[in-house]
Amino acid sequence: MKQFFKIMIASAFGIFLAVGIVLVIIIGFALGSQEDASIEENSVLRLTLESPIRDRAPKGSFKDFNFQTFQPNKSLGLNEILENIKKAKEDENIKGIYLDISSISAGYATTHEIREALLDFKGESDSGKWIVCYSEGLSQKAYYLASVANEIYLNPQGGVQLMGLGSTSTFFIGALEKLDVEAQIIRHGKFKSFAEPFMFDKMSPENREQTEKYIFSIWDDIVAEIAESRSISVDEINMIADSMWLNNAQDALDKGYVDKLLYADEVTLALQERLGIEDVEEEINFVKLSKYGRVNVDIEDDGNSIKREKIAVIYAQGSIVSGKGEDDEIGSETIAKAIKAARENEKVKAIVLRVNSGGGSALASDVMLREMVLAKQAKPIVVSMGDVAASGGYYIACMADTIVANRTTITGSIGVIGILWNAQNFFKNKLGITFDGVQSNAHADLGATTRPLTEEEKAAIQKEVVRIYEVFTGHVSNGRASLSQDQVDSIGQGRVWSGVDALELGLVDVMGGLDDAVEIAASMAGIEEYKILELPEYKVSPLEEILAGMEDEAEAKFLKNKLGSNYKHYLYVQRLMKMEGIQAIVPYDLSLN
Repeated sequence: MKQFFKIMIASAFGIFLAVGIVLVIIIGFALGSQEDASIEENSVLRLTLESPIRDRAPKGSFKDFNFQTFQPNKSLGLNEILENIKKAKEDENIKGIYLDISSISAGYATTHEIREALLDFKGESDSGKWIVCYSEGLSQKAYYLASVANEIYLNPQGGVQLMGLGSTSTFFIGALEKLDVEAQIIRHGKFKSFAEPFMFDKMSPENREQTEKYIFSIWDDIVAEIAESRSISVDEINMIADSMWLNNAQDALDKGYVDKLLYADEVTLALQERLGIEDVEEEINFVKLSKYGRVNVDIEDDGNSIKREKIAVIYAQGSIVSGKGEDDEIGSETIAKAIKAARENEKVKAIVLRVNSGGGSALASDVMLREMVLAKQAKPIVVSMGDVAASGGYYIACMADTIVANRTTITGSIGVIGILWNAQNFFKNKLGITFDGVQSNAHADLGATTRPLTEEEKAAIQKEVVRIYEVFTGHVSNGRASLSQDQVDSIGQGRVWSGVDALELGLVDVMGGLDDAVEIAASMAGIEEYKILELPEYKVSPLEEILAGMEDEAEAKFLKNKLGSNYKHYLYVQRLMKMEGIQAIVPYDLSLN
């Protein structure tokens, strides 16, 4: 018995010791990440952009801590990237930016915002600030960003991808038929293509029309910017894209898409020359974005900074759901509270809502819109659209005083849909399971997956879908003074638009990014000096974050390893399973290569 207790006590002690060590490491990381950093003279800001870029990365959070390596996952926030590029422009110690990139895990609108910030950093040719890019191989999106550089260096065995834009949809109707599962779809809007993967085995003519429209619009914009930066004609870029001639590094050099073919050690020498470093043994002072974010910058203060006026920037990114929502979701309760808090805060003089969402629950969207309406009555409110601000994402934006979108933003999709699943034949024919029961009223089991909808039930749901669509278009018409409800319907019907087309149609007001939206809000509020208040606030306890992070990371890593590129389909199915009620949502996959 003594031996048993010895073993038990030793095991318990070992567990507590291990947990203690983990906590010490993590807490040490958290405290260390908050320490101020200093930058030496003649430094270079190094941007790798290797991690997925969110609109806003969590601060002081364990969500991005790798519990296997005990290292941060280096999550990137667009807000921090833009802020630090702007800071580097004014920092005399930062001489240039080194783009060490091969691909970018972000949409084109996000990439465009970073590109604009880099152009501003570089400024006029006599500003002294420079940008150099080096890569062993540039993806199309990475080249789009790299084209702003003063010089692009490519590995002699590398290449550049420049092939045009494409969007591929996956269709599940064949699999559903094999499984004897029926997707009962009720929608309003001929372009509302979210449910098409469960209806057809290929794109409908309407969906193909809208997809071609926004893809060509976005591509034309990308090509025009590359052409301007590299002094290459638009026609030539399109010819190159059609012929795939840049896969060879020498061809990329000969045709002027890159400036030199160099190996990494030769790039180091080229950077040393730019920095005036004569001793080749002397190391370059590279500064990572994560470190530069902790650099204190001297800001003139009137000694009364606590009372300084503020602009609230509220981040709404992910699928729209009711309640608080998860990290990758827009919870109606969370965002509504944030908007209300900004409205009631006397120091907040204007509000910017940053929307990056393909929509979701129509009810949840309406809950947040109500707070937008109340906020608009109290102070200026501006919406900044990210990569996608469509369907429910547009719903919550439509009442803003000013809507700012990127030229490559995907928006619109003003439409409504409902999906109910009938797996009766799957259970019966595949598993030999049948169902029977008793109910007090005719439709007590409405929504059950064990039977099909009746015609009466379909008609009732269709009526509700149409009603919500009319409410949606009415809100848009009220928010967009230049558009009648009939006009909204004509450009609605679930149709997706690029930011450029949305501007022409009156769905948005200004082309620009998050910084532009903040400047517009400040101008509307009549203020010049202000602080940014980022909302919602992160208030999860460290212990909760540690436990949730360990669980989420283990599950995600396992599934990613097993599913590979098909992991996105798993996420889509998860999203379907969370859907409740009628949805205002875009086609499930709007990612562009």
